[in-house]
Amino acid sequence: MIDADRALEEGIPVTSVARTSLDLAAGIRFRSLRRAIRRSEELRAFDLGDFRSVLDRNRGHRGRPALEAALAIYEPPRFTRSELEREFLASVDEAGLGPTVTAFNVAGHELDVYGPELRFAVELDVYATHGAHEPFEEDRRRDEDLKLAGVELTRVTGRRFEREPRQVMDRIARLLSQRREQLAGSWVSD
Repeated sequence: MIDADRALEEGIPVTSVARTSLDLAAGIRFRSLRRAIRRSEELRAFDLGDFRSVLDRNRGHRGRPALEAALAIYEPPRFTRSELEREFLASVDEAGLGPTVTAFNVAGHELDVYGPELRFAVELDVYATHGAHEPFEEDRRRDEDLKLAGVELTRVTGRRFEREPRQVMDRIARLLSQRREQLAGSWVSD
């Protein structure tokens, strides 16, 4: 076990959520494991990157197969509709911006890239699919529907991402940070 797997909470030594889940996976029912992971997500203690790291470092652990199976729902689907989506998702992963899914449906709208934990979406726009009046109008209504459903949305054009991928990722990281703060503040005021 490495230091990333351990911490002190109020002076008490504890293991990380990911490491604890791996150890539990070796001895509890699958349903209970999924419930524990879901609870860590509800408590905002879930980080898919931490789980991946623990799994990578513990290839021979008895709990590994069960934990991998329980985490499958959190992994982004491998399906993408375009090269732009593939490149964008690769940049999101490289920047460590958190778990995302593609083609996720919220409020009756399919989102290009979505982070369920923060209810944050990125729409990847190219002129070829939005270069007419009707899609332009539909997109504005769609944005309102998503806002009413509590989803924060930003749009990135294919040209801009091609021109300045690092700046796009930096801005998305800042937007995600703001979103985290927003959501943390809403928990305090409820």
